[in-house]
Amino acid sequence: MTAAKTALIVIDVQNDFCPGGALAVAGGDQIVPGINALMDDFGAVILTQDWHPAGHSSFASSHAGADPFSLTDMPYGPQVLWPDHCVQGSAGAAFHADLRLDPADLILRKGYRPAIDSYSAFFENDRKTPTGLHGYLQDRGFNSLVLTGLATDFCVAYSALDAAALGYAVTLRLDLCRAIDMDGSLAAMTAQMTAKGVTLISS
Repeated sequence: MTAAKTALIVIDVQNDFCPGGALAVAGGDQIVPGINALMDDFGAVILTQDWHPAGHSSFASSHAGADPFSLTDMPYGPQVLWPDHCVQGSAGAAFHADLRLDPADLILRKGYRPAIDSYSAFFENDRKTPTGLHGYLQDRGFNSLVLTGLATDFCVAYSALDAAALGYAVTLRLDLCRAIDMDGSLAAMTAQMTAKGVTLISS
C-alpha cells in the first residue's frame, strides 16, 4: 500500500474515552503522541467523533432500572447500555486536547441519531445505515486504511470489520489503540478481525 492511497482513520479520541472521562478506557490518552506522529505520512486523515444527543437510546439512564454495561434489545438487535457519554457540545465529547486536529481532512460525527447507536465509522448499529465515509474515501481514490483510536474492541473493531467487508486493505495499529475488554470482548473481536483479513500490527 502506498501512503498516497492510504488514509489514516483515528477513531473517537475524545475526553470521555480518556482517563477521567465518563466512559474512560485505561491508557486512552497514551496513544495520542503516536497518532499525532503518524498524521503527516498519509494521503488523508479522518477523525471520527462520537456525538450523542442528550437522552440517547444507548444510555443506561434512558432505560428505567437499567444498569450501565447491561444489554438490552433494540429494534436493530442487542445493544450495550452505556453511561452517558460524548453528549453533543459537552467537554467530554471534545477531542483530547493534545490530539492534532489541523491535519484532518474530515471530521466524521456518528451516533447522533437518537434511536440508534453507531460504533463503526462506516455504518450505524443496524449494520445498514451508512455514515457516508465509504463514499468519501471512494471519491478520493483510497483503497487502504490504517486504523487507530478508542476502543479497540468496539468502535475500532467494528470500523475495521466494515472496512474489510467493503474491500479495503485494513491495518490496525494495536499499539495506538486501547480496549475496554468487557467479558472477553477484546479476544473475541481480535479473532473476528483476523478471520476477516484485517492486519494487526504493533508498530
